Amino acid sequence: MKHAEGERRNHRQHWFRRENREYKQRMRELGKHFRPPLKWIIFGILGINAVIAFSWGLAYLLMEFIARTWFPEFGHTVLRQYLTVVLSFPFVIFVMNLIRLFFAPVRRQMDWLLQLINAMKQLSKGNFNVTLETNPRFMGQFGPLVTSFNEMASELNRMEQMRQEFISNVSHEIQSPLTSITGFARALQSDNLSLETRRHYLEIIETESKRLSRMSDNLLKLTSLESNHHPFEKKSYRLDRQLRHIILACEPLWQEKNIEMDVDLPELSIAADEDLMSQVWINLLNNSIKFTPEGGTISLRLAKTDNHITVDIADTGIGISKEAFPHLFERFYKEDKARVRSGGGSGLGLSIVKKIVDMHGGEVSAGNRAPKGAAFTVVLPVN
Repeated sequence: MKHAEGERRNHRQHWFRRENREYKQRMRELGKHFRPPLKWIIFGILGINAVIAFSWGLAYLLMEFIARTWFPEFGHTVLRQYLTVVLSFPFVIFVMNLIRLFFAPVRRQMDWLLQLINAMKQLSKGNFNVTLETNPRFMGQFGPLVTSFNEMASELNRMEQMRQEFISNVSHEIQSPLTSITGFARALQSDNLSLETRRHYLEIIETESKRLSRMSDNLLKLTSLESNHHPFEKKSYRLDRQLRHIILACEPLWQEKNIEMDVDLPELSIAADEDLMSQVWINLLNNSIKFTPEGGTISLRLAKTDNHITVDIADTGIGISKEAFPHLFERFYKEDKARVRSGGGSGLGLSIVKKIVDMHGGEVSAGNRAPKGAAFTVVLPVN
């Protein structure tokens, strides 16, 4: 164990040293591109000599004034020349500091440019946890570029986290029914099972298989909707008639739980994609049926205000917790995971609802109704 740990430590140290050498090599290569040409070096040397000459001249004039005012009896003595040289040093330091303050922002901007190039290389390798230092005093014209880069890196990092979370959720949701199918298929190999037990296990396998199929269909549908290549054909049709057909299609589900349907559907027409909107109403109605207890009530209201049509679907179920509201329309989000799983939900229905409503330029919201129950409100433009 100690030998293996020592090898890992040596490997890490070797990796850090190699990364450090590669970074220094990259900085040297970048430095070559920004190395000043020979003429600027000559101008720099001449500038230094000019600063020294200028400072000595100021010191000479100042000593000339002092000697003429207070010590007129002294001529051009060695002491006077020495004091002139000594006095010129503060002037040199002062002028050099002025020059440094003038060119410091430029140098800082060059450092920022080098950091930006290195950060872009880190982004290209998939490292999105990079940020550039922001200092308005030195950034100058690079300010908007640095700010935009930090925003881009932050957004890419957020998207990468969402991608990883999405993959994790998909893997988890697929693994759960596969585990059930594998377990019950293995149990069916036993010769000691009764016919009734075998039928029960086969029903569970069939239910889990259908759940996998629905999840696959929903994933494909959501991916197609988000790709902006999904067929989208708006036409005018009777929305009240569509809602009635969907309520009748779901009749076996709500009659099985003795749910009372309270419906108010005045005659209204809308310009929308009929097939996509049908998916919205099916998902919302199934969601209400799933969470409404036996003997409960589901109300469905259709109304028109100005240039908008409002569809309100409310139930007398358990309602929505405060913690769930910010995540309600996220993929695979389930407020009550155990209950939704038993009902065969995948956590994608509300995500599909929101995407379709957004495509139509509408809004979908959720809330709780007194004394109990949840309500989903869809607002759509008439045209």
